[in-house]
Order: sequence, then C-alpha cells, then structure tokens
Amino acid sequence: MEMMSYSDGNITDLLDYRNITPRYEYNQGLQMHSSLVQRLSLEKELEGHQGCVNAVAWNSKGSLLVSGSDDTRINIWSYSSKKLLRSVETGHAANIFCTKFVPETSDELVVSGAGDAEVRLFCVSRSGGSCLEEDVVRPSAVYQCHSRRVKKLAVEIGNPNVVWSASEDGTLRQHDFREGNSCPPEGSSNQECRSVLLDLRSGAKKSLADPPKQCLLLKSCDISTTRPHLLLVGGSDAFARIYDRRMLPPMSSCQKKTKPPPCVNYFCPMHLSDRVRPSLHLTHVTFSPNGEEVLLSYSGEHVYLMDVNHGGSDIMKYTVDDVSRQISLVPILNREEIHPSRSQVFPNGFPRKANVPAKLKKCKELVRAAEKSLVEGRTYLYGIEACNEVLDGNIHELGPELRHDCLCIRAALLLKRKWKNDVHMAIRDCNKARSINTSSFLGHYHMSEALMQLAKHKEALDFAFAAQCLAPSNSEAAERVESIRGQLAAAEAEKSNKENDRASKSGTGRVRSITDILHRSEANSDASQDGPRSEREDSDYEEEMELDFETSISGDEGHDTESSILRGNLNLKFHRRGDSGKENRSGNVSSGSPSSSSKNENRAYQPEAVIDMKQRYIGHCNVGTDIKQASFLGQRGEYVASGSDDGRWFIWEKRTGRLINMLPGDEAVVNCVQCHPFDCTIATSGIDPTIKLWTPRAQTPSIVTGGAAGPETAAVLSVMERNQNNLCRNREVILPLELLERFRMHEFAEGTLHPFECAQT
Repeated sequence: MEMMSYSDGNITDLLDYRNITPRYEYNQGLQMHSSLVQRLSLEKELEGHQGCVNAVAWNSKGSLLVSGSDDTRINIWSYSSKKLLRSVETGHAANIFCTKFVPETSDELVVSGAGDAEVRLFCVSRSGGSCLEEDVVRPSAVYQCHSRRVKKLAVEIGNPNVVWSASEDGTLRQHDFREGNSCPPEGSSNQECRSVLLDLRSGAKKSLADPPKQCLLLKSCDISTTRPHLLLVGGSDAFARIYDRRMLPPMSSCQKKTKPPPCVNYFCPMHLSDRVRPSLHLTHVTFSPNGEEVLLSYSGEHVYLMDVNHGGSDIMKYTVDDVSRQISLVPILNREEIHPSRSQVFPNGFPRKANVPAKLKKCKELVRAAEKSLVEGRTYLYGIEACNEVLDGNIHELGPELRHDCLCIRAALLLKRKWKNDVHMAIRDCNKARSINTSSFLGHYHMSEALMQLAKHKEALDFAFAAQCLAPSNSEAAERVESIRGQLAAAEAEKSNKENDRASKSGTGRVRSITDILHRSEANSDASQDGPRSEREDSDYEEEMELDFETSISGDEGHDTESSILRGNLNLKFHRRGDSGKENRSGNVSSGSPSSSSKNENRAYQPEAVIDMKQRYIGHCNVGTDIKQASFLGQRGEYVASGSDDGRWFIWEKRTGRLINMLPGDEAVVNCVQCHPFDCTIATSGIDPTIKLWTPRAQTPSIVTGGAAGPETAAVLSVMERNQNNLCRNREVILPLELLERFRMHEFAEGTLHPFECAQT
C-alpha cells in the first residue's frame, strides 16, 4: 500500500508561506509538523529522583520543568542546560502524584499533591542557580482537608491565587492562598475547611441509565485555557463531566454529602455507557489547546476524543434510547451528516492547494487498497487506516456512494481484526452505512455478524433475515440465516438446561459458594462483551467484605445426620475502603429494604444526554497504573500521545487516529507525556527514576504505519496486538512484583509509604 500523506501537508508549504504568515502562526504550525514528529528520538535523560516519577509539568515560558516522584521530592530542571536546579524535600508522607507551577508568580510558587491526601505549597527561589544536596524548604501552606489520595491539580492561567485539587475522596477542592495559609491544625475538624467546590461523593454512575449513587473517586481534572470557567473531571466511572464554575453552589465543608450539581456536558463513548463493569474508569482527562475538544484515557480501554459542543449542537449526543436503538432493526437517523463548511486551510493554518479531482482519485485508490486488504486477509490495520484516511480526512470530497462503500469495508475489516471494541466500531459503521442507504445489503449483513460476536442472537437473526430479503439470490446471506438460527436454538437450549440444573440443585439444598455470589453479577455483565470475561480486578471500586458466622448450638442440632456440620447464619456486609465511621453509622439508619420514596426517585430519574466519541486511538495498554496520561501535542493539538504499560509511548494523528510513532520510553511503564509549550520537545516519565526529553534528532523518519512493508512495521503490529491482549488482563500480569520490587522505598518507615502507589490501588 502506498504511504498515506499527513493532514499538515508538506513542510515546504510552511516555507512557501513563511513570508506572508504572522510569525506566531508560523511557529505554531512548525512546532509539531509530521516530518518532525516522525524523527523524535531521545536527547537527554534527567537523573535526580530515587523513585517513580509520577508528574512532570512545564512552566508557562517553557524554561523550567518541575517533577514529582515516589521519593516525595520535587525537582526543578532547566530546559536550556538540562540540569537540576533545585530539589525540594516536600515532607509528604507518601508518593507525589501531581505538581504544578503556580501561574504569574515568576515560577517561585510550586504546588504538590500526594498519596498522603495533602496539598502543599512551596516558595522556591532560584537564586544561585545551584542544587543543594539537602535542600529543605518549609511549605508556605499545607492543606489537609482531603481524606484520600490527591491525584491531580489544576491551575488557571493568569490566576496566581488559587489551585484546585481532585482527590479519590470524591471531592474537588478550591484552595485560595489569600484566605489562609493552611488548613486548621492537625486534630481539628476537617469540617472547618469550606473548600469543597465540587462534591461527587454520590456522583458515580454504574451505567447511563442508573442514577448517580456511588462515590466518584476523582482521578483527573483540567481547566480550559480559553474558557477558564469550564472545569473537566474524570474518575472511577466511565463518564467525564464538564462543570461551569459560575453555576456551582457556594463552597462548603465535607460535613454532609450533597447531591451532585448539574453539569454542562457528559462525555462517554456510547459502547461504554451501558457496560456495568466496576473496573472501567478514567485515568486522565484534558482539554485541547483551543478548548474545543476533550481527550479521555480509560483504564483497560483506549483513548477517545470528543467535541466539547459548547454551541448547543446535539449532533454527537445520544440518550439511553439511542444505545438500545443501535442494535435494533429500526431506521437509523444519521446524526453525523451535518459538517462544518469545508476549510480552505490545513490544520496548521496554511492555505490548502485544493485539487478535488486528485483527492477524489486518491480516496478511491485507498478504498481499493482497503478492499484488497480485506480479500487477502492480512494487514487489517493498514486497510482500516486507509479507510480512516478517506472517512475522517476527506469527508467533503466524498459522495454518498463512496462513503457507504468505505464504511462497509471498514466494518468488515474491524470484524476480522477483532481487537478490543472493534465490534462496536463496526456497529457504528454499519449504522452509518444504513443511514446513507436504507437498503444496504452489506450494512445489514455485517451488522448481523457484529451482533453474533456480541452473542445477541435474536437481533443478529433480524439483520441476517433483512439482508437475505435485500439479496434473495445471495447464498452467503441464506447460509448466515440458517447458521444463526442453529446457534440461537443451541443457546436457548443451553440456557434452559442451566435453569433446570439450578432448580434441581437448589431443591437438594445446595449452598452457593461465596465465589459464586461475588462473581455472578460480573459474569452476567461481561457476557455481552467482545471476547471472554475480563480477568482484571475491580481496582478502583475496592470493597471490603465482612463475614459474620453466628453458630447456634441447641438440642435440635444433635439430630443432624452429619454431626461435623456446624449450622449457623452467614451475614455478608460490603463497605468501601476509606469510608468514615460517620458514614457507616448513617448507613445503618437507612439499612433494610429501600423505601417507597427512594424507589419513586429511581423511577423518576431521567438520564442526561451524553456526547459520543469523535475518534479512537489504539495500540497502547493502560491497565497497570491509574495515573497514565493522554495529551495533546503542540499549540494546535494536531497529535495525541499516551504512555503504555509496555514501556513505550505512542503518538497518533488526531484527525484520523493513525499511529505516527512508537518510542521506547521506560523499562516498565510510561505514565506521563507532556509537550513543551513552544518547541518540538516532549518530556516523558514513568516507573524509571528518570525523566526523558525527546526532540526530532533521528536521521531517518520512523515509519510505523501507512502500509510500508518491512520488519519495523511487522514489529509494530506485534506490539499493538500484544497490548490489545493485555487490556483484558489484570495488572499483576502486566506489572509483576518481581519487576517492581527494586523500586520499594526501604528507607521509609513501615506504614508511611506504600511502595507501589504508582500502580492502581
């Protein structure tokens, strides 16, 4: 397959227009040009930490880099000299997960958040320019109002007085440096701190249809740089949320749980919105540089791009009814056919050299190449990327017929490849094809195959029969109908046999094991997923189980034929780790069967509309840690990058989702990827105690996709397939203890530091 072009054009276009283009726009377009991104290579390793580096952040000018680590130190590095300027012992009792420069303070104020639930502010002077071995700086402020780990900090450009902290206690707090230097002294009531801006302790949703009830353990937050009143949060469920800070209720203490306030928008890929899987959660959320898009990174899942849709458009929004309608044989309304007017400039801001006939010819060649990939049954990835280039990069040049054919080919390729969620992407394509042509044979035929992969036999039979009616002479359609009928009959017979076995066993007094009780609901929820039941643990919904076995010894027990059996009552109690005694006591008051009022409240709940995905980025693995970032690269955000559990970090083209580069960044796991504000320089960190700086120094560009044959691309495919398999495995397989044992911080007293905090709890 011929190498596909990139959306930012040839770098010579930049040179042609540099004399007539403002310097600022020219630099923006040049910063992350595809020709530079393909040549990224390691320039420098910054050494100075003694543990996992969990956070890196640039200052606004790009002259300094700050980092936080498991060693509880904050290091400040010079970008120009690549040397350590200052190393601060913070006094945190656990791993630092986040650190930021406070804006408009001449980079003198640095804030940190850690696993000890504290937020600390430091005034760091760079006078002298040298690093002291024992540099103890007393914190200017210590905020101890959180009750669980602080996972992310947010600052507002131009605001030197406030920092926001997101914690796994379900609250997002606002700390105003003008109102006080610290929280009340240790031992005082936390309720004295009226800093809760967002209370989501009853804000998590198991699925779109369920009302929010559980505590949303916040993992990430971000503030829009273009509209700083918009606040983005993500945590222990599948839904990211945007709140308008101007519409939130007054700040309060954490003395009493409150109902979550209404948000501006919910974000979640439709295929994840109704999957009741406690382990599914967000590890990172961020705004694009222009504030028009958001990027979501999921644990055990992929990275997804969404439109903020602040203008009120509902093009990409869906409801609970839309979720069920996606797999039913009903007319599909095409909600994505409305597109903005075609831009006459490249994403980098420079004029396009419009040649519609040539572009249309190129699209047809790509469609033929994708079809060849499908027929030959190999390199499905390249065929899918060719379709992505046509559908996502040339939407305005395509006619409905070519768009329909390309959608059907991509759906067939996805169903052949069978990577995680490929079947759901195929369903999206089939429905789009059906919306273009309601009599689409391939749209119905591939839809039946997709539903069969999800074990939805009845729905699959409906689509297969519809395909047969559309093409009565097609033997494959007739065979598909008979095959599904046979599988449906077998599935119903198996279900009937299981119900009979269950009834017979319950009649003989069989006692179900605790394992059966705990895993029955999870097995049912995962039965409809593509592939076998996930082996991953419910990392962020950790629950403790109490067993109460009360024995009764009475005269009746002596008549039991099996004297060795001890009769008793088994009581199971579940509660979340970290719940306070006050919350447990309040829970006892309302224990028992739900009241009629709570039933009516649940019945009256109307789920909000949710914004669906715009693009998906695959190839990496995000299972082992819950601090893994996904970031926009460049001032225009033309590229997306993420770390991975295989020690690599990945770069995709934002528009098409095409993998551009894949680089080894850590011996074990890459967690952080942060782009320099102005230069083509990227800082990464992870399990290793070093920070790596990447610049376009490679002699030859990296060719990881686009159809080029050779050992390099074969290795890339192998890595991506292995990562896809690992997405369904638990973190102990991804991060074996033997590998992490050398990172244990033995010098800390027992109980003060958990050695593997960079992994999921």
